[in-house]
Amino acid sequence: MNKRVTFKGMEHSSVLEEYANGQLVKVEEFLENERTPVYLDLVFEPSKVHAHHKIELRVKSPHYDKISNYEGTDFYQTLDRVVDVMYHELLEEKRRRIDEKKMRGRHDEFKGQR
Repeated sequence: MNKRVTFKGMEHSSVLEEYANGQLVKVEEFLENERTPVYLDLVFEPSKVHAHHKIELRVKSPHYDKISNYEGTDFYQTLDRVVDVMYHELLEEKRRRIDEKKMRGRHDEFKGQR
């Protein structure tokens, strides 16, 4: 798994990166059995004008290509939201793929009975 944490337009913060790594654990565990290559790209970007900072998380793998981003006043709360939204989107995508696979199998069974 290739994971990258980027600080765009700001100084590197080891405390923030450590917190981000802790939050990304549940996404990493979800993607553990995914075929390689799997890329996680997390970007922190502060606003120079307003107190709204932007965080973006991208997940790219053979089955998933998702982006979750959000703007907020606190990096930690914004990061929590971005990771939670990504995790739920990945779960929904997996459920849809499983349901499609089930429906496809049943359809083929009914076709054979005709």
